[in-house]
Amino acid sequence: MSKNANPGTVAASLKRALELHQAGHAAEALDLLHTVVKRYPNAAQAHLILGQLQAASGAAETAVQSYDRALSLQPDYPEAHYSRGNALQELKRHADAVASYDAVLKRVPNRPEVLANRGNALHDLKRYEAALSSYDQALALMPDVAMLHNNRGNTLRDLKRYAEALASLDKALALEPGYADALINRGNVLQDLGRYEEALAAFDNVLARQPEHLAALNNRGNVLRDLRRHDEAADTVAQLLALAPDWDYAIGVMFQSRLYSCDWTHFAQDAERVIRGVRAGKKADIPFSFLAFSESAADQWRCAQTYVADKYPPSIMPLWTGERYRHDRIRVAYLSGDFHNHATAHLMAGLFESHDTARFETTAISFGPDVEDDMRVRLRKAFGQFMDVRHLRDHDVAALMRAMEIDIAVDLKGFTVDSRAGILAHRPSPIQVNYLGYPGTMGASYIDYILADRHVIPEAQHAYYTEKVVVLPDTYQVNDAMRVIAPHTPTRAECGLPPEGFVFCCFNNNYKITPSIFDIWMRLLQQTAGSVLWLLEDNVMATRNLRAEAVRRGIAPQRLIFAPRLTLDAHLARHRLADIFLDTLPYNAHTTASDALWAGLPVLACAGNAFAGRVTTSLLNAVGLPELITYDVDAYEALALKLASTPAMLAGLREKLLQNRATYPLFNTGRFRRHIEAAYLSMWERYQRGEVPASFAVAPVP
Repeated sequence: MSKNANPGTVAASLKRALELHQAGHAAEALDLLHTVVKRYPNAAQAHLILGQLQAASGAAETAVQSYDRALSLQPDYPEAHYSRGNALQELKRHADAVASYDAVLKRVPNRPEVLANRGNALHDLKRYEAALSSYDQALALMPDVAMLHNNRGNTLRDLKRYAEALASLDKALALEPGYADALINRGNVLQDLGRYEEALAAFDNVLARQPEHLAALNNRGNVLRDLRRHDEAADTVAQLLALAPDWDYAIGVMFQSRLYSCDWTHFAQDAERVIRGVRAGKKADIPFSFLAFSESAADQWRCAQTYVADKYPPSIMPLWTGERYRHDRIRVAYLSGDFHNHATAHLMAGLFESHDTARFETTAISFGPDVEDDMRVRLRKAFGQFMDVRHLRDHDVAALMRAMEIDIAVDLKGFTVDSRAGILAHRPSPIQVNYLGYPGTMGASYIDYILADRHVIPEAQHAYYTEKVVVLPDTYQVNDAMRVIAPHTPTRAECGLPPEGFVFCCFNNNYKITPSIFDIWMRLLQQTAGSVLWLLEDNVMATRNLRAEAVRRGIAPQRLIFAPRLTLDAHLARHRLADIFLDTLPYNAHTTASDALWAGLPVLACAGNAFAGRVTTSLLNAVGLPELITYDVDAYEALALKLASTPAMLAGLREKLLQNRATYPLFNTGRFRRHIEAAYLSMWERYQRGEVPASFAVAPVP
């Protein structure tokens, strides 16, 4: 303080400024404080209070400058350090906030509010163990603060210590029974544990008190999707959007829920709204659900870039920093949550079993359910190491991979359900690959390659992939030639099919069915007397809505037959009852197409514009049936009708398929294994030479 300052005058001015602010006269309070600091520039308290009122007015950046001025005058000023930390936390400068809180605690070690806010900053930095320690220290001083127990519970959830998280959240609710944040966080933990009905009850508890609580509406919609109550999920998210039209990803989630229940009432408007948001760089949809209706590789790329920047940005401290590993064998880790009876495992099991163990050392990084089914038992034997990491955080899994010196990390999930792209965001391996599970770019700088073929990613579309494109010779899709088809073929009656009549079939997930494709299918039923359409039974609302859509198009609802889910061998066997598999667009059949072809059922495709819509084109070329590929919907419809009305033509195609299965590349697991290993070797050699990733094509091998 200047030697001419009157401490009483300064104190009176500061008191008056605070009174003005409390009375709602913020501008006058700030004007008075500016006058004080101008007249008494060395009054540290004046700079502190000015900063506090600036922060309260939303000017956190300016507030930090005032705190810095106070600290330049009085470096050991705990209140200035504390207020500075709070402003920095508001600015999301979390590391700087921690440093400010530490400066307070160095001088006043046991200030619980500082420890609490320090825990919040550490949590935002994803330093969860340190955050937990800070909360525990605060709770030792203030044991009855519900917010601290809530924040502690949320941190324990991030550490995947779910039982302890629930205990902390229950303590928060015991202290404050209607605490909305604790109820929501408790619901989130229950959802993580798969206790969906209990999670729904937690969100409903909040909404009973606060019907317009945005986070509760959002989370309620998510758990309803887990419960496969897609129509209710869509209605809940619609309520959210009415209150918060720009809520992150909500329009995409609502549209996806409507697609799952085949509610096409607002199809065109919803699609246009999501696409417009994606093109504007907004958080309009998650990449996987966007594939169901997007026809543009460029739009899909933009969607992925926006999503990965928001949810899975690259770590500022990558674990691998350029080291060259020198191993006797190339270490390949496959990352997935699907190492059990799942489509991905059914496709890949033969590859895992046949890898050349003289050249490759394989590891499974499994973060899915620990289900000891037949496939899980088979896969445990197939890998050199099988690591169950579902209880580990992303960083911990990445650190484990780094310690193992994995050369090539292959992500089999991408952005599909229960994916964990955050593991590779920490860059645990020198070579990181996107393969199979997600048919599109991940838009992430830390994914070096995507495995594809010339059909699914034409060269002209390489520009829409952040990854470098590795072009495999035949098809990108691996298949297991050991898949078993049940010897017993069920009767038509057992499958709910009529005793006679042509059977059009599509066992794709219902969300892939679009109104325009359904229009074609209904016209085919109209023009093919006695025919039926055999679809997968996914959920009650989808079945109801599809039958209603058939009626609107003049087709009796009983001509749509719905097949329940079965074990894979029985599912493959019932394909023998169908006559032709009709593919969907813009999201093709993938595993379902190779299932049909393996079972001897011809698949009719229409090539789309992006990866997800070009998979069946790839498969049909690889099995020697390019005549079943069409390139526009009119040709698709015409060929379907011709096949339905020309039995000899269809019989010839079926016979050709049965012959080609054994001689063409699609189901030649050994040939595919040699191609993918050649791809891995080329990636590894580039890395060993110190070269950056680059697109390349793998030469065909016998």
